[in-house]
Amino acid sequence: MMLSPIEMMRLTVDGMMTRGFGRIINIVSRSVKMAQLELGLSNGARSGLVGFVAGLARQTVARNVTINNLLPGIFDSDAQRAHVGAMLEATGKTFEELWRARAEANPARRYGRPDELGAYCAFLCSQHAGFITGQNLLIDGGSYPGTY
Repeated sequence: MMLSPIEMMRLTVDGMMTRGFGRIINIVSRSVKMAQLELGLSNGARSGLVGFVAGLARQTVARNVTINNLLPGIFDSDAQRAHVGAMLEATGKTFEELWRARAEANPARRYGRPDELGAYCAFLCSQHAGFITGQNLLIDGGSYPGTY
């Protein structure tokens, strides 16, 4: 969650800067902005990655290398289905009841679609996103309650 992405950036960013183009996108989690109690160590590691990117991104952008973090909320994915499945016994609800309730708790009243995350990532990787760097872009259907 932190050391491997930092190592991958370390191994690739110099070559990108030499070539004069590069895009690095870390898919982190909304837990960076809204810590999840059950993910204590993960919250810390992800926050460390975001902090590292904040400094590095400002050193590479002059060479047309941008580094950003996507902070997805709950998406319709196999990982979320497994997570909901693990919650069933504690809640006493069926999978469909819990799955639907979690979607309805989001202001968008649904889960994110994987293609939405992919499209956002593709834009950030394009030549049109050269002025976006060092950002933590929340993609959560409005579930984060804060202003910043």
